[in-house]
Amino acid sequence: MHRVSDIMAGDLLTVEADASLEDAVRSMNDRRVGAILVLEGDRLVGVFTERDVLRAVAHGLTPDAVVGDFMTRGPETIEPDDTAEHAAVLMIHGGFRHLPVVDTGKVVGILSIRDLMRSVLDDAAPRGV
Repeated sequence: MHRVSDIMAGDLLTVEADASLEDAVRSMNDRRVGAILVLEGDRLVGVFTERDVLRAVAHGLTPDAVVGDFMTRGPETIEPDDTAEHAAVLMIHGGFRHLPVVDTGKVVGILSIRDLMRSVLDDAAPRGV
């Protein structure tokens, strides 16, 4: 089984909690990602996902809405040396699709359920002769 560091995305999209919801959603769309890590300086304070966007819209979006109003605070994290299997267990039991990767307190990546599936399917794909 792969290690998290083998399959995580290291090109992070980050914002601060006071970033406008509109700017955050635009950035997510431009980068074609489903989550943004929310930092306070270098410290992870939350994650803002597509589900949070839906919740914001359902609550009646206002022009002054900020990421901090709707982000998931204190998200579960995983370390780069953990196994992909452990990450999958955390995601399934936690009911989320994105997992920040933290090494000695510093955010170094993000792992999505798509990353996990890609690694499983790559391993299962038939190889040429």
